[in-house]
Amino acid sequence: MRVTRLTVLSLAALLALAAPAGARVAHTVQPGDTLWSIAAANNFTTRSVAAANGVSPNANVVLGSTVWVPSVAEAAAALSGPAAQPQQQAAPPPAGSYTVQSGDTLTGIAARSGVTPGQVAFMNGLKVNAHVIAGTVLKLPTGAAPTRQPQPLAPQHVPNAEPYPTAGRVSSTEIAGIASSHGVPASLASAIAWQESGFNNALVSSANARGVMQILPGTWKWVEDNVAYQQLNPSSAHENVHAGVLYLQTLLRDTGGDQATAAAAYYQGLGSVRHRGLLPETKQYVRDVLALRSRFGGP
Repeated sequence: MRVTRLTVLSLAALLALAAPAGARVAHTVQPGDTLWSIAAANNFTTRSVAAANGVSPNANVVLGSTVWVPSVAEAAAALSGPAAQPQQQAAPPPAGSYTVQSGDTLTGIAARSGVTPGQVAFMNGLKVNAHVIAGTVLKLPTGAAPTRQPQPLAPQHVPNAEPYPTAGRVSSTEIAGIASSHGVPASLASAIAWQESGFNNALVSSANARGVMQILPGTWKWVEDNVAYQQLNPSSAHENVHAGVLYLQTLLRDTGGDQATAAAAYYQGLGSVRHRGLLPETKQYVRDVLALRSRFGGP
């Protein structure tokens, strides 16, 4: 759940490893990734990676989704098979999001997803009786999935709730200062911020997560009420980092200081991690975050 920027030397490309000869490798799309940059970083053509994933070579990749980097044999097979034919759809949105369709209601979406309307409303900063607008992307509790998964509509609408996506970027030095003041490892906070947004406060994911730390409206409200004990500036990139760090501080406390588990909980939700274990995409997210720490002075 995203807008991507064209860049040849994205951090993900620098960190990517060439796919081993006998097996495909899952790559989680990072800020700035394109299908071309992922393919180039692994010594493949865009067409071969597209064919291996069943998408068009011109498809946009979605931040946080998984692109499979094929083995040489798999790439060759994909190019000669039906998957080589261009598809008209882009990569699917990450699990846990839903694009509102005409005629949908919050109650109906919740019922099809096996959760309560209150849970969906909380996750998205909405009232339980709110009218949902067609084209709006709603975040669903982790593990919930509607019975149908339609293609996103255009244009998409972001509910008017805090925090607000506003232009602005922060530096790792600024993030480190905020993290250190709350006893959070600076390298971990910076790694998560980069993984989530590339330090870009204007980013809104297709799951409606917002800002530098990609905070959901419901999480923002929870942090204000239960950790910050005050209102935070919803338009400030600095305050977005502040809220994300406070949330991370809580997760570190609840996981006994285990950075890997805290990172997993930041992505998947602590309750889900404890009851379901780490989902495959969460495992990749954690690996990426832990690898990024060294870029920001961590182990």
